[in-house]
Amino acid sequence: MKRIAAVLTLAVAFTAGAVVTAQVRDWHDLEKVQQHVTEALNEMQRARAANHYDMEGHGAKAEDHLRAAQRELDMAIQASHRH
Repeated sequence: MKRIAAVLTLAVAFTAGAVVTAQVRDWHDLEKVQQHVTEALNEMQRARAANHYDMEGHGAKAEDHLRAAQRELDMAIQASHRH
């Protein structure tokens, strides 16, 4: 349970780091990152269900962070369309 949450958190952190450090050439790059975050959210939801949602609140918190990442990426994509 904790291993799954840790792996997903690491994956999200890696993806976020790649976005911050890499030069974004166009909004298509951001959409690819957003797809990865969505996939991570889906995996987290499956992991939580498989563990009967018993992750001491960490699974729900990870989902919240992934949803926040989705919102931020959506705003970044919209902003890149304007420039």
